[in-house]
Amino acid sequence: MQRQRPRLVERAAIVGLMTGTTRRLDAERSMEELKGLAEAAGASVVLRVLQERPKPDPATFLGSGKVDILRQAADEAGVDLVIFDNELSPAQLRELGARLECRVLDRTQLILDIFARRARTREGKLQVELAQLKYLLPRLVGMGAQMSRLGGGIGTRGPGETKLEVDRRKIRVRIHALEQEIDTVRRRRAQLRDRRHKTDVPTVALVGYTNAGKTTLFNRLTKAGAEASDALFVTLDPLVRKVMLPDRRALLLSDTVGFIDRLPHTLVAAFRATLEETADADLVLHVIDASNPERERHAAAVSRVLEEVGATSVPRIEVYNKIDQLSPDEKRRLRESDPSALLISAATGEGGNELLEAVAARLALDQQRVTVSLDLRDPEQVERLGWIYRHGRVHSQTSSGERVDVEADLPRRLAAQVAGRPLKQARQRGRRA
Repeated sequence: MQRQRPRLVERAAIVGLMTGTTRRLDAERSMEELKGLAEAAGASVVLRVLQERPKPDPATFLGSGKVDILRQAADEAGVDLVIFDNELSPAQLRELGARLECRVLDRTQLILDIFARRARTREGKLQVELAQLKYLLPRLVGMGAQMSRLGGGIGTRGPGETKLEVDRRKIRVRIHALEQEIDTVRRRRAQLRDRRHKTDVPTVALVGYTNAGKTTLFNRLTKAGAEASDALFVTLDPLVRKVMLPDRRALLLSDTVGFIDRLPHTLVAAFRATLEETADADLVLHVIDASNPERERHAAAVSRVLEEVGATSVPRIEVYNKIDQLSPDEKRRLRESDPSALLISAATGEGGNELLEAVAARLALDQQRVTVSLDLRDPEQVERLGWIYRHGRVHSQTSSGERVDVEADLPRRLAAQVAGRPLKQARQRGRRA
């Protein structure tokens, strides 16, 4: 008998529930997104089930009869795992795993698994492991038998079988250790941000729904080679690079993790050290996939996460990306619906100059001519002279004894702060401008 080769791609069934308050169109779209998540985790979706009932069944989520039907359909389709488009309770996970006799994941577990797959740096891996352990801790009871037959696959990356089969006390010790390490990361990030602030170079953060094109835009603006792909959650580890404007002025641009509707709170908490980069930026560019019919729902999901991390007070520009995929009429309607938004294509470069001009204007980076008289006997004013040379374009310098008059172009956000204030205060005021 010929030995069967192991299956490389797991076959998945995706299951959604449409309750009385859910519109069918919304449920269908959510299922389509779940399909994309499953494929991002390496599965092939071979079965799709959308159940309608007034509310979830507390024991089986779908109801006992529907679970039996699902089991039969899954057996016929050769399904390896069943993924639910909701967060299941520990009791529901145990009951469904026993009744379906295959692995059962919910939406949160699937997203955590994708994050575990994508994490590259030690920081990213620590944050994902913390989120996984916090999610799985209350679900450990009854998982031993299910985990013993996993043999690898989706939902098993990250902490793994060994860590999850130890007792709760050891898991809590591990969670505490991870939280301490991530606190160290947070403090280090805060120090780096403080160092960047002292240079008076403004920071712009890219945010947006996953797969909106943030990394493609980041690469185009910074000439960087960050990995960009038509897949979900490719960027987990934040990148910060310098962007040089045409007149040689500079800003710092950061690329962040993509957001998603119902982003697990355990992930938001674990990635807070990363997301604080957004809350501390001078400007947020909210990148929206203009070609996606769900763009309004995606934009609302991003706004909710920004609120959760305390970034709602940061000035924001809406940037509609992928307009190369729109017809002229669709572009016109988009401009009419949101006249203040910018329309770009990160892939082709269309609208890139307009975007940089808008960023410069919002940050008040446009130049203002100033004349400053300085007393070189004062060390603070000597330092101010050097600061003007570093951050401005000096046109003339006239000396008279110990005094010097300097005429220079400075960014408008800093020019009003230069004359008549100590330098440290000028830097702080320039940062808040």
